[in-house]
Amino acid sequence: MLAAEEGSVMRRASVPSVSKQPDFPVITDEEAAALARTTVNLFHAWVLTDGEARVLLGDMDEHTWERWKTGDIGPIDRDLRARMAILMGIHKALRYLFTEPGRGYTWVCKPNAAFGGHSALDIMMRGEATDLINLRNYLDRELLSF
Repeated sequence: MLAAEEGSVMRRASVPSVSKQPDFPVITDEEAAALARTTVNLFHAWVLTDGEARVLLGDMDEHTWERWKTGDIGPIDRDLRARMAILMGIHKALRYLFTEPGRGYTWVCKPNAAFGGHSALDIMMRGEATDLINLRNYLDRELLSF
């Protein structure tokens, strides 16, 4: 219970419990493993170095990344699941924006005036999940302007 001050009398305010909501689907273990395999392929298409890939995955351990590249996917925590889902959203937006898939793949590493001459990869390499979210939001706004 939280307390809220009301005049000179303190009253307790209840906080409603939050239950699983059907409009916020949970990524299952099987889906997370599929996301991991797809992420490895996406990073290959984006021509990322191992170091860049690991940063985008939240500073993933080098040994773990090496296992992922061989298809050996272990447990995946919810933060990593979220990062991969955002990365797939970025990929999806690029597929909508560019009819030729190769252009979307190379766009990630090209300087962009919208980012002050930096590339989308430069933005994502800051390493924060919010950087991925911000890029995804930018692409979503671009889609809306079509």
